[in-house]
Amino acid sequence: MKRMTLHLRGLAVALTLTALPAVAIAPAVATPPSPTIVLVHGAFADTTSWDGVAELLRADGYRVVVPDNPLRGPVDDAAAVQRTLDSVRGPVVLVGHSYGGSVITQVHDAKVRALVFVAAFAPAQGEINQLALDPIRFPGSRLLPPVLQVKVVDDPVAGSSIDAYIAPDGFHEVFAQDVSDGTAAEMLAHQRSLAVSANLEPSGAPAWATTPSWYLVSAQDRAIPPAAQRFMADRMNARTEEIDASHASLVSRPGEVADFVRAAAR
Repeated sequence: MKRMTLHLRGLAVALTLTALPAVAIAPAVATPPSPTIVLVHGAFADTTSWDGVAELLRADGYRVVVPDNPLRGPVDDAAAVQRTLDSVRGPVVLVGHSYGGSVITQVHDAKVRALVFVAAFAPAQGEINQLALDPIRFPGSRLLPPVLQVKVVDDPVAGSSIDAYIAPDGFHEVFAQDVSDGTAAEMLAHQRSLAVSANLEPSGAPAWATTPSWYLVSAQDRAIPPAAQRFMADRMNARTEEIDASHASLVSRPGEVADFVRAAAR
């Protein structure tokens, strides 16, 4: 009798559970991965120029990659950046400062979801960077001799080239007037020269014509005139903001530059 009672109770519970409405279990939805942020440095600098911005973005959980930019010419340098992108899985936000903008303009990769230009060149097809420094159309650049110097660089692989660099006594005042003396000295120690031919190399089809673009203008820039930056930003229909900073805004105002990159990454 006791076994029969237990059996009947179990049957009743089973019938009750069967009668309850089915509860749909939602499938787990994978969170889309954050884009990898690739930061491309410009002329007269190296990868350390991005240190402050990279640190802030990494603290947010972004994967940040800072490739070496050879500074030989937009096409060759874009190929170097592309080799870095080939090692990255998932979407990318590609950021270029100064001459680095002409480099990312030449990178065509489906993984790149946004281009971010920070006080950067953004040439149209067939255009050279030097046009943005035209003293008649865009006056104000102080990146001229004697501040801008040239030298012969001998490379055992690439051969000899004529490179441009910023004279030590003009670096702080022209390139990064809003950083401390100590920071300017450190930046100068990391200065890398640019092949003169790089700013005279005609650009190919611009990636910004087909990729959402962002532009952060440096309103106190003494290298690339702010008027030239605004012109390039407007031409590409970029989402544009201005920052009251020197050409080296990524060093002097890393928090605001990181905020701008975050906005593009979102």
